[in-house]
Amino acid sequence: MRLGFFSRLLDDEPAGERYRLAAEQIGHAESFGFDTAWVAQHHFDGAEGGLPAPLVFLAHVAARTSRIRLGTGIITLPLEHPVRVAEDTAVLDLLSGGRLEVGVGSGGTPSSFAAFGKESAQRSAIYAEHLAVLVDAWSGRDLGGGNRLYPAAPRLLDAVWEATFSVSGGARAGRAGNGLMLSRTQPRPEEHPEATLAEIQRPIVDAYYANLPADAAPRIVASRTAFVADSRAEALRYAERGLSRARLPFETSRDRITAFDVHVGTPQDVIDSLKADPTLDRVTDLVLQVHSVDPPHPLILRSIELLATEVAPALGWTPAPSTEMSTT
Repeated sequence: MRLGFFSRLLDDEPAGERYRLAAEQIGHAESFGFDTAWVAQHHFDGAEGGLPAPLVFLAHVAARTSRIRLGTGIITLPLEHPVRVAEDTAVLDLLSGGRLEVGVGSGGTPSSFAAFGKESAQRSAIYAEHLAVLVDAWSGRDLGGGNRLYPAAPRLLDAVWEATFSVSGGARAGRAGNGLMLSRTQPRPEEHPEATLAEIQRPIVDAYYANLPADAAPRIVASRTAFVADSRAEALRYAERGLSRARLPFETSRDRITAFDVHVGTPQDVIDSLKADPTLDRVTDLVLQVHSVDPPHPLILRSIELLATEVAPALGWTPAPSTEMSTT
């Protein structure tokens, strides 16, 4: 199992400082042996997510790191021109030494689509069309008029991850031999509001494995919210502060933690909580984030340390050799 760090770049700071802090967090994760780092893409609403241009940001991070793999979680593909995504990812993969992972999805805030001249209701069809063009480009096929992607990027065909909430999406990713990205939380179905996250995601994983070609190695990311502190009281204090921002009608902080699928507490608390998630027995990548607790930057750094030194090893993870973060 690989261990990843995920950020929505939501530090309570202006945008430029958010980017600096997130780059520092990724460098810190690399120094503690994390295998991957992922960033989300969000347009227009800084409270939802602080990064509209993940490939630009990851190019900056690539120059400051040496080993950790860098991923998009996700690029909202219906809002992008797929040939431009192919070109930008090809260049970034070369600049990073072949460290890019490309997570894509059809999601995104519905209101964002109008600014790009798209209809949110058409997102699934646009996503399928754009993903096909992206694959054609990386495969070196004619994109029209005899034009082919430069620089060539066939390696990226094996670096595609598809994010989905649905069983059909899991089957689609499996048929393509792509990686599957599972969310940190999902809406509960109306007919089963008390369902656990594992119960919701089990059929998605089943569909993925059922449709995966026999010669394809499975790749499954499970994203989970995990905030670890030196004391349970400290962890719960920040969890209560962060989760209460949602202003949803929960009676207790424990209700909020359960509703948001948050793993929080001391290292042992989080070890026990994650071990109780049966989905993790079937994944290749465990990717951890602090959203929606969103504690201050120093506590994110400390959580990264505790995840790498105590939590993840108890789950069977072996850290990569430590590295020093470059500032050149």
